[in-house]
Amino acid sequence: MDTPGTISRDDELRHWPGDEDQARAVQDRLRSQVRLDEAGPEPGFEGTVVGVDVAYDDARDVVAAAAVALDARTRAVVDEATAVGQISFPYVPGLLAFREIPTVLDALARLARTPGLVVCDGYGLAHPRRFGLASHLGVLTGLPTIGVAKNPFTFRYEPPGPERGDTSPLLDGDEEVGRALRTQKGVKPVFVSVGHRIDLDRACAHTLQLAARYRLPETTRAADALCRKALADA
Repeated sequence: MDTPGTISRDDELRHWPGDEDQARAVQDRLRSQVRLDEAGPEPGFEGTVVGVDVAYDDARDVVAAAAVALDARTRAVVDEATAVGQISFPYVPGLLAFREIPTVLDALARLARTPGLVVCDGYGLAHPRRFGLASHLGVLTGLPTIGVAKNPFTFRYEPPGPERGDTSPLLDGDEEVGRALRTQKGVKPVFVSVGHRIDLDRACAHTLQLAARYRLPETTRAADALCRKALADA
């Protein structure tokens, strides 16, 4: 799954942090590798958009991850994979990627094709340390990634207009770290942020295209259902 210019994923996993201080040091080290100078693939490109999501069973210390590939033009599911592993990091706000990424990488590696874009149920730059799951996953894989979250985390925003496609900036002070995006008229917005190798305009455009009928992108809906099933079957 490694692509040119990626961090060595295997080396990172061999030295996976065991505590909060080590995890924050990893974030600090890898954050400089995030690439914000690329527009990213155009919506409707020829290839696949992959949604990733995880589900937990804390009683058993088990995490299940799903990766679901959709045709970028038709949104038809063309491939899917799951992986189940042990939770290897405690729950710490701002460090959730360290609970999820090893199993997500396993699921991605089981896909038959390399994604043109990965959509995470979470954050990229819209993160207190500017290095959420989408950014972390993008740096490790070298793939364009975006985060589409259900809530704004700790950041502020004004509600976007009521129509599908309306946006407003997601702000940390005066810095725009993402956008609130209305994907359907009359429903709550989602919160889009750049992960790696794509700009915010394209990230929002992809999210809107993938959320043709519902509030959440089809990538997220499909991955959520699949990881829950994988956890139940584990």
